[in-house]
Amino acid sequence: MGYVKTGMLMAAMTALFMGVGYLLGGSAGMLLALLFAAGTNLWAWYGSDRAVLRMHNAQPVTRGDRFGLTEMVAQLAANAGLPMPAVYIINQSQPNAFATGRNPDNAAVAVTTGLLQSLSREELAGVIAHELAHIRNRDTLIMTITATFAGAITMLANFAMFFGGRRENGMGMLGTLAMMLLAPFAAMLVQMAISRTREYAADRAGAEICGQPLWLASALGRIAEGAARIDNMAAERNPATAHMFIINPLHGRGADSLFATHPATENRIAELQRMAGGGRPRPVGQTRPVGQTRPVADRPRRSITRDGGPWG
Repeated sequence: MGYVKTGMLMAAMTALFMGVGYLLGGSAGMLLALLFAAGTNLWAWYGSDRAVLRMHNAQPVTRGDRFGLTEMVAQLAANAGLPMPAVYIINQSQPNAFATGRNPDNAAVAVTTGLLQSLSREELAGVIAHELAHIRNRDTLIMTITATFAGAITMLANFAMFFGGRRENGMGMLGTLAMMLLAPFAAMLVQMAISRTREYAADRAGAEICGQPLWLASALGRIAEGAARIDNMAAERNPATAHMFIINPLHGRGADSLFATHPATENRIAELQRMAGGGRPRPVGQTRPVGQTRPVADRPRRSITRDGGPWG
């Protein structure tokens, strides 16, 4: 189903590019737009994941890192039945994370330093599990390609503003203004249709992967609080990537509101709490032996420090 949605998205965006091309240059403009769309489709399929990582200056993390991050990702990926994805860290104070890649064999998980510094190990596991759920559900392909197309559509709308369209085609400035408004709006609708359902699905699957819905519920609350206070300037410069993050990284200034595609955090938390059925989470890496009756709250919690030093 993910590949079908992606194909439909590519076809729709190609048609939109051709429409803008016709407004800008008639039949010749439409042909050039078709060629541009074909190149964009090819690049989006094979290179958009790397482009998104570059946009946010994500740096690769190798196995045995001092954070213990790759070990956690490897354990949770095994729980999810996935190959080990690449792991990246973004030097960004805002707590957040996203996954990217065209398939599970070519996937990556990126987390910010703010996330490592503000979450407990249990909460971090919930976030990683959520991102692995996106990979397993093959959401990352359409998420990444949508980010690429949304940026391209916005660029085409800007071209329409500067070049003014062809007056002899009957549309003139009116058509140009319509494209300036409708092209970003079309990108917004696509992102909203993808984001709101996939986030709930990834929350549920992520809770199953880590085994504790309340870990993710607690993490979502902390991330939302941090994201509301701390700017993410890379995301502000590239708002078309906002839907990829676990929590919307934008602050609603200007065009940012077009890309506010995430469901309400409190609704997501409520769903996870219902899924937990009122239970309380256990620390990462600990399982309850058969017959154990010791209350969860009495067991020690593992902190987000490793070898005495902070994460991040």
